[in-house]
Amino acid sequence: MPQARFTAVSDHAVLVQLGDEISDKINLEIQSLDRAIAAAGINGFLESIPAFVNILVVFDPLVTDHGSIEAAIKPLLADVSAVQGRGTERVVRVCYDLDIAPDLSEVAAQAGLSEDTVINMHLGASYRVGMYGFAPGYAYLSGVNEAIQVPRKPSALRDVPAGSVIIAGPQCLVTTLTMPTGWSIIGRSPTEILTDNPRHPFLFDVGDTVRFERIDRATFEAEKGLRHG
Repeated sequence: MPQARFTAVSDHAVLVQLGDEISDKINLEIQSLDRAIAAAGINGFLESIPAFVNILVVFDPLVTDHGSIEAAIKPLLADVSAVQGRGTERVVRVCYDLDIAPDLSEVAAQAGLSEDTVINMHLGASYRVGMYGFAPGYAYLSGVNEAIQVPRKPSALRDVPAGSVIIAGPQCLVTTLTMPTGWSIIGRSPTEILTDNPRHPFLFDVGDTVRFERIDRATFEAEKGLRHG
């Protein structure tokens, strides 16, 4: 059973923390706890928002309070495990042409590998959605091959297009908005992450697995055109 720390947040939430360092084990435990909380029927519970090492539990302060929520969650910790849940496998298509993958060559140079080897390592890895954060639809994926894990850049680049496939350390992300980033841009994807469905606004759920599939430039342009047509 993981050790948990409970922190009151405002008058309507409790932050439950299972660790201090990001790891697959702790993140899987967070996802297990998220499922347990959702299924427990806790009085006054509204929603839970999982992150890498903690989960925010939001409640109705007119119905319950911090102490009651903490008391309801503590028994659930006994069954929390680091076993992968039944997430859905999602496919993200990506083009690695150098003019839309401006950092691919630098990642290869830092790793002491060829560009094709970096691409194959990126394609061959197993990715899992650990959390959402920073911007709408920004799903942080764990699983980048250790051989191509490069640090963040010293400064961010502005106006990075939506759909950019970016990596930093052990994490990968597909951008959904035109925004600055200090991560390395190794490809571009036409796959729509924002769904326009209010009941399921993002392609991924936390706990899903992601597989990248390589496409050529013509396919990328065609699918991008269809998306914006």
